[in-house]
Amino acid sequence: MNQAFLKSVPLRALLVTVIACLMAALLWFSGALERWEARSWDMRVSWLAEPVPESEQIALIMLDQPSLDWASQESGLGWPWPRELYAIAADFVARSGVRALIYDVLFIEPSVYGVSDDERLAQALSDQPSVIALFASEGGLDDSSEETTEWPGELPISGFALSETPPVPDTWWSRVDSMTLPLDELASSAAGLGNVRNQPDNDSIYRRIRPFEIFHDRPVPSLALAAFLLANPGMEVVATPDSLQLGQKQIPLDDKGRALLRFRGPSGTHTAYSAAAILQSELRLRAGEEPVIAPEELAGKYVFFGFSAPGLFDLRPTPVGGVYPGVEIQATFLDNLLADDFMQMVPDWLTGLLSLLLAFFSALMLIRFSSALASALAGALLILLPIPLAVAAYELGYWLPVLWLEVSTLLAVLVCLLLNYAVEGRQRRFIRNAFQHYLSPGVIEQLVSQPDRLRLGGERKTLSIFFSDLEGFTSVSEKLEPDQLTELLNDYLSAMTEIIQEEGGTVDKYEGDAIIAFWNAPVDLPGHALHAARAAVRCQQKLDELRPRYREWTGHELFMRIGLHTGQAVVGNLGSKTRFDYTMLGDAVNLAARLEGVNKVFCSGTLLSHVIRAEVGNSLALREIGCVAVMGRREPVTLFQPLPEHLDDEHHAYFEASLNRFYQGEFEAAARCFLALAQSDAVAASYLRYCIHLINHPPEDWQGVWVLESK
Repeated sequence: MNQAFLKSVPLRALLVTVIACLMAALLWFSGALERWEARSWDMRVSWLAEPVPESEQIALIMLDQPSLDWASQESGLGWPWPRELYAIAADFVARSGVRALIYDVLFIEPSVYGVSDDERLAQALSDQPSVIALFASEGGLDDSSEETTEWPGELPISGFALSETPPVPDTWWSRVDSMTLPLDELASSAAGLGNVRNQPDNDSIYRRIRPFEIFHDRPVPSLALAAFLLANPGMEVVATPDSLQLGQKQIPLDDKGRALLRFRGPSGTHTAYSAAAILQSELRLRAGEEPVIAPEELAGKYVFFGFSAPGLFDLRPTPVGGVYPGVEIQATFLDNLLADDFMQMVPDWLTGLLSLLLAFFSALMLIRFSSALASALAGALLILLPIPLAVAAYELGYWLPVLWLEVSTLLAVLVCLLLNYAVEGRQRRFIRNAFQHYLSPGVIEQLVSQPDRLRLGGERKTLSIFFSDLEGFTSVSEKLEPDQLTELLNDYLSAMTEIIQEEGGTVDKYEGDAIIAFWNAPVDLPGHALHAARAAVRCQQKLDELRPRYREWTGHELFMRIGLHTGQAVVGNLGSKTRFDYTMLGDAVNLAARLEGVNKVFCSGTLLSHVIRAEVGNSLALREIGCVAVMGRREPVTLFQPLPEHLDDEHHAYFEASLNRFYQGEFEAAARCFLALAQSDAVAASYLRYCIHLINHPPEDWQGVWVLESK
């Protein structure tokens, strides 16, 4: 694979994105994620479902197990109940002034208590706006039920006329071949009929409902929709391929003509009354007694009558519970319609776009991490990104396929980690192994993240350059055994290197006891001159601590000379394609090396150029010790030295005055001044000797520059 492509972060992220999104889309459209996505949706619904003000407009009368027990104990009535009991409940509701009474009960067979029992319920239904259930089917309920293949013209259908804008293909809507209708006398007494046929999703969970189905070119509304239309007569109903519009309200539909329900909570979220309590209340009112439930509690509401007793087989699994009465599914549909807040699926094209964006963002972020731990933590956080998006989408009324997004993000993370390992693993390990002894860990990590900086070749940069050497170490080493010499050097170089790396420096090389280092490469380091100067001071302090121990090893006092300069140099991987060193070259490098040697002239330990002095400012205490012309350079260099700690301020002031007399060519006066300082100041002693030399050999054209004749 093209190396430039693999080194480009955006292009690698794009490659990861394409791989991850194609695999995720393949899994999604193959249906492999459908089951898990449905479960994730159920979890969202369970956590986020909550009632709305419109939920208060709905009430339920539940024929529960206590109601069955009450009827059996009080009246000796078994199942099925006589229609008289339903009629009594209807009479109580009629007192309340409800918007509609909706029976989620299939009255498809004559009452076992006789025709008069059916007539009693028919009379109760005709006294108020009521809707009772029918069942649309492709084969009926069972062999004993009577089906019709044509809609009886005399039966009500809630005034449901369907307009299509634009015209919808005949194959678009769900069509049924037959219907199981209530008894004629009950169906003709009700103000409307509604379909209670409902089908679960593929995993047998009820999440959706069809607002209507087509029977012989006639739209048959669901039970809840029939109740709404009954309470809102004359409402125009317009169907489009993706929605059903009822006045200002809209029901989003999927490609099968189903509405996705927004559940309000577990069973019992809507106000529910036991059928026994309703019957007792009506009977007490007829007897002039205080009712269990006041009729006013149902005023202005849509009242559903349904079953919740386990033995009546109308319990369904839903996202909010495995035991959920079928009548509450119808109530939830009406609730959503009243609140105009049905859920709807996010279109596949938008989910795919989000998948691309998440995968690309994840890859783009992850490729930048070099640490395995950091990559793992970042990957874990990135995988969680689809969850808040899915929650936010739910709050906005959308089902966002979180599994699609999760899989694409997860695959992006995994592919990215594998690609990082394959492309950069060897390179990063090489960088760490090659530079761990020369660079600080922080600098190494920056190189790992930007390996292009280590390509063969150099760049011109401003560096702060460090040269050090141990005074007289050659003669010391000749007196030591090889193992002693090795132990001494390793200890010394380790101590000095640790300080250099702590200050952000790069060790160029070791030459015996000499150390060559630089700052501001391979990565930029703000304030690199100060870091270099501080490293020099710390190295001298560290050697002061180690000197007694080294004296025991060698029998000699070890002193270090350091030269520092900041200037332009070429730095980079210099050598051949198969073997190279990360090093530097240039005039600034040569000057720093010369300054290390100039320490011999001044009997000093550390010398810094005027460039370093300008960069450091007042951050370090320095004193000027002369202007020197080193061999090989025309331009003189003003040198500075860290202030010796054993000398006081009066001494420094007197030294400065002495140096000024030297600059002005007053060699005799300068010599007298330096003589007063020479006993405690090695630099002053060097100046005393040089002043005596100049008195004996006066220069022809004095410029205040100490000209050195050797390196």
